[in-house]
Amino acid sequence: MSSLIKEDMEKKLFKPKGHTLYEFIETKSKSKERYYLCASVTKHEEVQISLVKHYRVCLDEKYEVSQMWLLKDLEFIDGKEADTDNPYFDMMFEEIYNVEAYSCASKYAFARSLIKLNTLYTKRDLKVVNYDTAYTEEGVIWSSNNGDCLVLMRICFYASNLLCLSLCPMP
Repeated sequence: MSSLIKEDMEKKLFKPKGHTLYEFIETKSKSKERYYLCASVTKHEEVQISLVKHYRVCLDEKYEVSQMWLLKDLEFIDGKEADTDNPYFDMMFEEIYNVEAYSCASKYAFARSLIKLNTLYTKRDLKVVNYDTAYTEEGVIWSSNNGDCLVLMRICFYASNLLCLSLCPMP
C-alpha cells in the first residue's frame, strides 16, 4: 500500500517539480486529515523535507505541501527517548517542529534517510540525538536497505542461536 501512495505522490506532486521522492512516513495529527513527512531531492540536488497533506476530491487523490524545510537548515533531530518504543521526534530548524510518526519503525526509517541524504548531499555534521545508533548508523552489520526489518532480523537471529544452543548436547 505504501509503495502505491509513494508512486502516486511522486507522480502528482514531486515529479512535476523535477524532484525525486526519497522517503516518506505517515504522521499522526489531531485532525482526521492524513499527513506525510517527505524527504525529496530537487533537480539542483538540494534536499527538502516537506509536510504533505493528503486529501481526496471525489475519487481523485490530492497532495499539497503544508510546510517545507531544507535539510541544510536542520540543526538536529531528537528521537526523544532512545530506550523506549515511541513514535515521537523533534526536528529543529529555526524553531522546533514536533512529529508523531505512525510507528517507531517509521521514525527510525525517516532518521536513517535524513542521515543518508545528509551524507550524500549536504556533507555536514547532522546532530542526531536520542536514537539507538544500532538502528541509525550505516556501518552497523544489521543495516539494510529496508531498515524497518532490522528489529525483526535481530530477533530472528537471537532466536535461532537460542534454538541451536538448546539442541546441542551438554557435556
